[in-house]
Amino acid sequence: MQRRDFLKLAGWAAVSLPTPGVNAAAPRARRPNVVFILADDLGYADVGCYGQKKTRTPNIDKLAAEGMRFTQCYSGNPVCAPSRCTLMTGYHTGHSQIRNNMQVGGDEGWVLGSTIGGQWPLTEGTFTVGHLFQKAGYATGAFGKWGLGRVGTTGDPQKQGFDHFFGYICQRQAHTYYPNHLWRDGAIVWIEANKDGAEKVYSHDLIAEEAWKFLRTNKDRPFFLYVPFTIPHVALQVPQDSLAEYEDLQPDPPYDGQRGYVPHPRPRACYAGMVSRMDKSIGRIMALLKELDLDENTLVFFSSDNGPTNAGGSEAGFFEGAGPLHGLKGSVWEGGVRVPFIARWPGRIQPGTTSDHIGAFWDFLPTCAELLGERPPRGIDGISLLPTLLGRSGQKKHDHLYWELNGQQGVRLGDWKAVRLKPNQPIQLFNLKMDLGEQTDVADQHPDIVARMREILTNGRTESEVFPLQRPAAKNKSKDKKK
Repeated sequence: MQRRDFLKLAGWAAVSLPTPGVNAAAPRARRPNVVFILADDLGYADVGCYGQKKTRTPNIDKLAAEGMRFTQCYSGNPVCAPSRCTLMTGYHTGHSQIRNNMQVGGDEGWVLGSTIGGQWPLTEGTFTVGHLFQKAGYATGAFGKWGLGRVGTTGDPQKQGFDHFFGYICQRQAHTYYPNHLWRDGAIVWIEANKDGAEKVYSHDLIAEEAWKFLRTNKDRPFFLYVPFTIPHVALQVPQDSLAEYEDLQPDPPYDGQRGYVPHPRPRACYAGMVSRMDKSIGRIMALLKELDLDENTLVFFSSDNGPTNAGGSEAGFFEGAGPLHGLKGSVWEGGVRVPFIARWPGRIQPGTTSDHIGAFWDFLPTCAELLGERPPRGIDGISLLPTLLGRSGQKKHDHLYWELNGQQGVRLGDWKAVRLKPNQPIQLFNLKMDLGEQTDVADQHPDIVARMREILTNGRTESEVFPLQRPAAKNKSKDKKK
């Protein structure tokens, strides 16, 4: 027997062992499925199990009740594309390819409805979590918002580990829920009912249907299903039946469109309706797993790509979407990067548990690698969460977590959080155990910790080298110019 085959068998044996405190079923011959559901701009406290009072999320709350809820888990970045890059590759944004929401194709790539827009692509040779599952013989599908390279570049989802994709290739186009087209497996799918600005077919519903179809199609083989829903990212748009669920949500003054995106007569009810509509779609995924007799053999994750926002009529303050945290989307403050994170696996994860383990999106790839009995790529920043999920000893911990965006830097080091808002500015220091809201800068009182934080922030680089501008490989540039 080859050593690699032995490691795989050892890995499967490990996940089949009864978990302490769990009435585990007999070991299963079939390898576990994995589902990762990602919300877009959903705040730490935007769902009921994290303290939300105004918006109803019974299905997400049920996930937490039947699984594990993390209280100190972080997204990959304060904005969309780099956050998704860390989730796919296992690198934080000090090492990852994509560190900002940068567009390809010039100004024309920013036009809503454009078929040529897209973000900087992942480069050829990138190893993603999709590749990890493909290598293990899994069916892989991604349904929702991609944002890591348009069709025809090396960032195309079907070149980055996914057998099937349906949804928005360009995250800028995802600023409307009534697009005139989406993408399926490299081809444009025109939505005639939404032609010329009509609002007839809601994109979220189409995406959810495709995810459900993937489950049915692959029910007899192991699969990895990635569902990066666009909700609740603005624009504020939702069908009338979801809006009607929050008729009593008052006050609800109209949004005039002055902060971008489209106006809405009832923005608060719309936002809440969007979140609840997503919650229903998640409930349908869970119900379908049970219907197909896949529930007990499927590990389901739920999270959000970054914190909440006040853009486009959204009101993070009204919903208290960041909870006790400081800052919103676009910032390296806790409110910009700390997110809900839930994992559920019947018979393996102790139901109703809460974990204060400090983790981040770049842990997902190595977690899946350990689950599959595979070796993760060398040099990545992530650490497997599987021991925590299964209630076992031996969980490794991060020395630190790191984020950077537009000159901002943030570091989590144990209970300490360092924030530097611009290069060459003083480092602010906070003790999150005593000051979760990051209100009291104690840098002057702890020069030794500040010195350690500075080492992490610079990592041997000069100040001018800390924030390299990320660009696609030359071959991608040339392709973009031809299109």
